[in-house]
Amino acid sequence: MPLYMSFSEDYTKGMDLESSKQKRDEDRFRLLFFSALCLFLSMVEYAIPKPLPFLRLGLANLPILLAFSKLRLKEVTLLVMIKTLVQGLISGTLFSYVFLFSAAGSSAAAVAMGILYYCCVRNRKRPLVSLVGMSVAGALGNNGAQLLVARYLIFGTAARYIAPVLLCSGLVTGLLLGLFAQKFNSISRWYKSLEDVV
Repeated sequence: MPLYMSFSEDYTKGMDLESSKQKRDEDRFRLLFFSALCLFLSMVEYAIPKPLPFLRLGLANLPILLAFSKLRLKEVTLLVMIKTLVQGLISGTLFSYVFLFSAAGSSAAAVAMGILYYCCVRNRKRPLVSLVGMSVAGALGNNGAQLLVARYLIFGTAARYIAPVLLCSGLVTGLLLGLFAQKFNSISRWYKSLEDVV
């Protein structure tokens, strides 16, 4: 084999390795950024007075909603785990039944949004569901999972009394957060500059 071809192959392999390393670093940065955003919004949400202890705005779910098109599935899963742990640490509920509510709700919200994203949005020229629809599905999934935990592990049949309030509040907050995410998606140059994960 001519010497120049050997150098050319080595150079190409080196460039591929460098490009791969750069891509991994960029993916890590995105995950860390969305995680930090979850941390910040968790603190903001914790500081907002709540009329009832179990009612939340769901602000910390906003980065997860926005992350679906920018992160791979395993990174979104890791983001949900980080968000759940961070909320438990901030609120001081990491080793209480409240953490169980949070973990069940966050997981169900991510699954609901993920199903809609991968079935109705990803790789489609005209998505079948908007960010508003994903947000509402996530909010209702969150509240549905929390009601199941309340029903079968803590309150029993009395959980049905809080169901209407919880589901209605989830519908409203999911709609508002979805509208905000939709607006952010359309006007943020930074968000648009991030490549979508194919």
